[in-house]
Amino acid sequence: MGLFDRLFGKKEEPKIEEVVKEALENLDLSEDTEPALTEAEEVSQEEAEVESSEETLLQEEENQDAVEESQDSEPTVVVSQEEIEEFPNSEKVEEEENFEYEGTVEENSSEVLEPERSQLEETVQEKYDRSLKKTRTGFGARLNAFFANFRSVDEEFFEELEELLIMSDVGVQVASNLTEELRYEAKLENAKKPDALRRVIIEKLVELYEKDGNYDERIRFQDGLTVMLFVGVNGVGKTTSIGKLAHRYKQSGKKIMLVAADTFRAGAVAQLAEWGRRVDVPVVTGPEKADPASVVFDGMECAVAEGIDILMIDTAGRLQNKDNLMAELEKIGRIIKRVVPEAPHETFLALDASTGQNALVQAKEFSKITPLTGIVLTKIDGTARGGVVLAIREELNIPVKLIGFGEKIDDIGEFNSENFMKGLLEGLI
Repeated sequence: MGLFDRLFGKKEEPKIEEVVKEALENLDLSEDTEPALTEAEEVSQEEAEVESSEETLLQEEENQDAVEESQDSEPTVVVSQEEIEEFPNSEKVEEEENFEYEGTVEENSSEVLEPERSQLEETVQEKYDRSLKKTRTGFGARLNAFFANFRSVDEEFFEELEELLIMSDVGVQVASNLTEELRYEAKLENAKKPDALRRVIIEKLVELYEKDGNYDERIRFQDGLTVMLFVGVNGVGKTTSIGKLAHRYKQSGKKIMLVAADTFRAGAVAQLAEWGRRVDVPVVTGPEKADPASVVFDGMECAVAEGIDILMIDTAGRLQNKDNLMAELEKIGRIIKRVVPEAPHETFLALDASTGQNALVQAKEFSKITPLTGIVLTKIDGTARGGVVLAIREELNIPVKLIGFGEKIDDIGEFNSENFMKGLLEGLI
């Protein structure tokens, strides 16, 4: 089953033969086979029922007398709240009764608190739906307005559609490819009305992202030390994403260490150090203007010596000096491999989703400088330009592996294409 069918496909109706078969199996054709009672047996049964009812009445009267006698002999004791407070250290309750009481309180409290806890906790799909609301609303409004303006499918229809897709930040190449495929579909289906192509547009967007079904979104965690290198221009949320990930992985029981290798920007080192203090993980730093590779070397040796599970390295993002940045990242890569030959296991590019097509330009430039294994998409909740994910997928084929949902410390997680496409396109068809 394809991604579109999993997200938006309807459940298949059961065949009529299966419905009939199930109805026949559930049909109760058995008859009452109990033999009829003779007249004499009916009479004897009625007498027995009368005797049984008389015995029951006598037993109830005896029980009532016993209860009244016990009430007369043992008067009821009523303890007021004031009397309870006067004896706070009283421990005259038997252990069994106390155990039963405490158990009842715990059970009742869990029943009360559990629904409240479940309401506060946000599911992964709810985070996607919340963070993609602006993108979904903006794209949906444009799409609805577009269909309202056209009564027939003609060349102007396809030109306007291509412009709409470009404005939605899905990229020029994606918009062009999708429009061409829709032209073919319209001829094939002999579609005359625009609404006939609404579902096809959404289906094609999903297919463009799905490609061969190989998303490669899984993070390459190692059995021992996992080294993650983070690149990206200043201001995209790279350092903040590292801090949030440190919190996330530490909560899962991993030993985390951070390396502040953006030594030419004092604010970056201070920011990462503050995140380390906040989430209680060690941060390796160097003196101001120190060689970033030397700081990385210290961090690598320290991580190996201390048995660290995940080492995250923050680097500079001076894209305007591409030659210097390329030389610096190449040197850092050599230093990392000197300690762990197969590292770095992940090289993440942090991109600000709110920059739209500019994020795509940054991805193209950084992919020329250093091999990238994945994208960290930040600030998706504050923009209507979430369609840039489709452009990155189509034009660069670099998988988005991490996504930031908002400003809270737990608003980051592994990217899931199904959750994303459902949050992006839900309600449009």
